[in-house]
Amino acid sequence: MREASVQEVDRSCDSDEDYETGSRGFLSSHCTLVVKPRDQSPTYLLIGTRQEKDTWLYHLMVAAGSSATFNVGTEYERLIGTLLDADGDPESALWRSEALSFCKEGLRSPLTTLPSEALQTEALKLFKSCQLFINVLVESPSVDYHTSLAQNALQVCLTHPELQNEMYCQLIKQTNQRMPHNYSLTQCWQLLSLCVALFLPQQHFLWYLKQYLQRNADPRSEVGKYAVYCQRSVERTLTNGEREARPSRMEIVSILLRNPYHHSLPFSIPVHFMNSTYQVVGFDGSTTVEEFLHTLNQRIGVRKPQLSGFALFTDHPSGKEPEHCLQPSAKICDVISKWEQALKELHPGKNEGTRIVRLTYKSRLCFRAQVKGETERERLLLAYQVNDEVQQGHFPVNKELALEVAALLAQVEHGDLEKPAAASPQPKSQLLLLQVLDRFYPKRYRQDCAPEQLRDLAERLANKWSMLRGCSASECVRIYLTVARKWPLFGAKLYSAKPVPPSSVEQTQVWLAVNEDGLCVLDFTMNTLFTYPYQCVVTFGGCRDDFMVVTSQQGEPGVGRRGVEKLVFAMAKPKILELTLLMADYMNHWNPGVSPASHKPGGQHWDMDGRHFPAMNYTTKGPTLL
Repeated sequence: MREASVQEVDRSCDSDEDYETGSRGFLSSHCTLVVKPRDQSPTYLLIGTRQEKDTWLYHLMVAAGSSATFNVGTEYERLIGTLLDADGDPESALWRSEALSFCKEGLRSPLTTLPSEALQTEALKLFKSCQLFINVLVESPSVDYHTSLAQNALQVCLTHPELQNEMYCQLIKQTNQRMPHNYSLTQCWQLLSLCVALFLPQQHFLWYLKQYLQRNADPRSEVGKYAVYCQRSVERTLTNGEREARPSRMEIVSILLRNPYHHSLPFSIPVHFMNSTYQVVGFDGSTTVEEFLHTLNQRIGVRKPQLSGFALFTDHPSGKEPEHCLQPSAKICDVISKWEQALKELHPGKNEGTRIVRLTYKSRLCFRAQVKGETERERLLLAYQVNDEVQQGHFPVNKELALEVAALLAQVEHGDLEKPAAASPQPKSQLLLLQVLDRFYPKRYRQDCAPEQLRDLAERLANKWSMLRGCSASECVRIYLTVARKWPLFGAKLYSAKPVPPSSVEQTQVWLAVNEDGLCVLDFTMNTLFTYPYQCVVTFGGCRDDFMVVTSQQGEPGVGRRGVEKLVFAMAKPKILELTLLMADYMNHWNPGVSPASHKPGGQHWDMDGRHFPAMNYTTKGPTLL
């Protein structure tokens, strides 16, 4: 905007009488602003109040390149403009001027030009909230008090972006020339550290923030370390973009209890795997899911998601709805915050600070062409995931095969089955066998078993397990996946559904299976009834409370017409969303370069709304004048 040029700005104020505009009625206006850009006719702005005129004039001067030359804007803004014109001269006395420095008294008016009286009032409330955060010492009993203050203040700034410049100016003023070795100074820098990961000031305020951080950055002092951290965070926010949600309790507590300078990745969270292990992964306020997965994959030896098909999932705060797959562009801190807010809405007053989102790493997309490049860790995690599907009845295995694959995973997890001594009792080994059955054998095959039948089942498991003595874990995993991949729909995700009449599907209960080839309809014994390749899918997704798919099949040879078929299935709403997103991602994988505007069968680019918790409100950056 600094390249813009305004040759002349005429300012005039009329009396308090209204302008009469003839037959068009009355236009209540007290001031006229005449802007004369180069090589263009003048632009006349008829403005209702002197305050609104001053706001217009200030922003026009900023767009033209400087506000310091003209007597516009607040005193604070004019001083920043003067510093900008001087290229931030480090020796300038303006850095130490009273207007830019800490003051004990509260603000009587905002530090920045705001477009409405309501926002000006909100700016003064914001200052009071910041003062409460800064002037009460952070101690363990008061952490939640400070968390609430920070979240409320920053939410105001996210809801009303016009206040973001104001927030930065207030925090910089309250840290500039303040007495060192003071907890209030440290806590003000902590609040600033939370800001820089969420949003950044605009125009010359961003320049001013960078200059101020540079003046204070010093790894030898506690405050200087916060300034260095803020510098790093500013660059990360400029690279990855601003956030959608206020900071979570975890994020705020981490900043309050330890100086983030000492950690290149100041936050960390465990990621759970299907084999009941986990890996702690670090991240910062701007880390995206894609970056997070890159770090995780490197650490555990898994290929990038486009090859491995693995993705990151969250649980739902209700504990009932299915897991949600995170989009690569989402920010981890936003995910945690939105989950936390949803938890509070679902269970107000409960689980305060005791529950946090659970991240799970699972295979989501499965491609036959990528099997050859599988790493050993991928195969291990995939085998455990297939076992989970076997457990839930989403994978076709008979009782005998189920016992054999359970023995394979028992060997992977526990190694060789110990041979009990002839004279010693066997309750320990019997308990281990029952635990293995509980974890690796399908629930539907053991739920009605009498105690005698369970003992017989455990004995048969012991025999099969003993036959694997000396077999390594990697070899057992290889055998397991070789057996599992004999099913043509290996890697497909299955969803229970009921056909809604009228329908060509005659069964009352079916499985919908989604894989890289298309959508398959299976009977409840998992035999294929119909297959719909993605090339034949016209449209799909939620239709009222059901899932709908419309397909176009080639007609009889020589006829040249396509028959269109509409199928509707009754399903749980969360499952409809999950199935729809999965189909969309498979189709986008095969058509990555197709424009979203295309609607040709087989050539769509499906743009689905995968927001984390759709019931929640989301702030958008834009004009929100009160």
